[in-house]
Amino acid sequence: MVTTPFDEMTIAGDGCRPAYNLVKAWLEENDLDTLRHRSHEAELLFRRIGITFAVYGQAEAEERIIPFDVVPRVLTSGEWHRLSQGLTQRVRALNAFLADIYGKGEILRAGVVPEDLVYQNPYFRPEMIGLKVPRSIYVPISGIDIVRVDAETFYVLEDNARTPSGVSYMLENREVMMRLFPDLFSEHRIAPVENYPDELLQTLQSLAPDSTRGEPNVVLLTPGQFNSAYYEHSFLADRLGVELVEGRDLFVRDATVFMRTTQGPKRVDVIYRRLDDEFLDPLVFRPDSILGVPGLMSAYRAGNVALANAVGTGVADDKAIYTYMPEIVRFYFGEEPILKNVPTWRCREPEALAYVLDHLDELVVKEVSGSGGYGMLVGPKADKETIETFRAKLKAKPDEFIAQPTLALSTCPTFVGDGIAPRHVDLRPFVLTGADRVRIVPGGLTRVAMREGSLVVNSSQGGGTKDTWVLDAPDDTGATPSSAPVDAGASQSQPQAQTTASQSQSQGQN
Repeated sequence: MVTTPFDEMTIAGDGCRPAYNLVKAWLEENDLDTLRHRSHEAELLFRRIGITFAVYGQAEAEERIIPFDVVPRVLTSGEWHRLSQGLTQRVRALNAFLADIYGKGEILRAGVVPEDLVYQNPYFRPEMIGLKVPRSIYVPISGIDIVRVDAETFYVLEDNARTPSGVSYMLENREVMMRLFPDLFSEHRIAPVENYPDELLQTLQSLAPDSTRGEPNVVLLTPGQFNSAYYEHSFLADRLGVELVEGRDLFVRDATVFMRTTQGPKRVDVIYRRLDDEFLDPLVFRPDSILGVPGLMSAYRAGNVALANAVGTGVADDKAIYTYMPEIVRFYFGEEPILKNVPTWRCREPEALAYVLDHLDELVVKEVSGSGGYGMLVGPKADKETIETFRAKLKAKPDEFIAQPTLALSTCPTFVGDGIAPRHVDLRPFVLTGADRVRIVPGGLTRVAMREGSLVVNSSQGGGTKDTWVLDAPDDTGATPSSAPVDAGASQSQPQAQTTASQSQSQGQN
């Protein structure tokens, strides 16, 4: 059952949560014409910078500007401290799980996770079995999608462990806000995010093979300018100060990767790849791929190059594996998950399937491998014909679906053109796991459902973004935001699947 959404700014009546006091006063001081003008200025800035994305399969949408909301989202340092602990624990568990399934397979032998969910997963790569990953870190870069339901409760909606995107929008949103609203910034102590490129570069360099001499040579591998996230690829390469390369710019000799340069071949130690597994090496995966590097996997097996993220991490993106994350955390660490999962029914289980079929008009049904908000049923808003279509799909292939109750996502004040109105949001923090430590830049990418009543925040379906502020000041926890390592030892009990879930569907790698 959907409850009244938690309003992150407003308390009953006209009250305001302390973190938003100055934002509320600022909104009251600025009329709609001023906000409309600033919103237009922000759009012009984004167009001038060239921040665009593409939606495949839509001829009229080759390049789009993601809508940007000028009203920031505000989190307290205490809220961020709790999130950081949970995120650190979560990503540690993801790395332990991936190392295990490509290694000894203890969690599978123990029956904690069904073997078929791993070995029959389309993203499982048998080529990775027994391969020693540099520094044993499979997921150096992760984007964990978070939703909020009340003042204390955050849920993990999805784990993005392949090539999570969106960090360029986090950085550009902050720059635009600082440029357009310096007065509002001067009234707050906001934890910085602009050090993310430095933190990312340090993380990548820490993964360099032992055979590396001098400073590791890092490159960013892109599929090319026609990829939907190409702007982000070029943006990050520039901010990192590394070469942006395509497959044709690299070659392998003696199980070592080299980059073609005007001064001759230059060894490559670390590849931040924004290319899917199947296109990486035509000698191992798709033979028709012209995007990858022939022989790359031989260099990888030899330990002469690090790939971020590792090959085969897509197993951890799977929504069926997601449902086992609480058990995965307990198995490897003997701890309770700090961040809760959204309660979920696995349609592959007969009892769960029976329940879902009887309650389709109340639930959200998602494809296990779906992304971008596509391929899912939002029961409360679907017509009878759509529900019956999904009923047939579920009966035919129950293993391909999960179901969740409908969640009242939290809302934030949002400028919608004709005024300020609450709109539903989620949050994608970016977690960097290096050989030395875990780094989490305070904040992340807040995505907002710009359409009234919508719970789908994806940019491919009309969603926008906000700047996310973490107040850089102690609150009742005495904690302050930091990208330093976090102790993930705290415990929190796991909820029963009875009241909440989400229509918000993360984009995976898009």
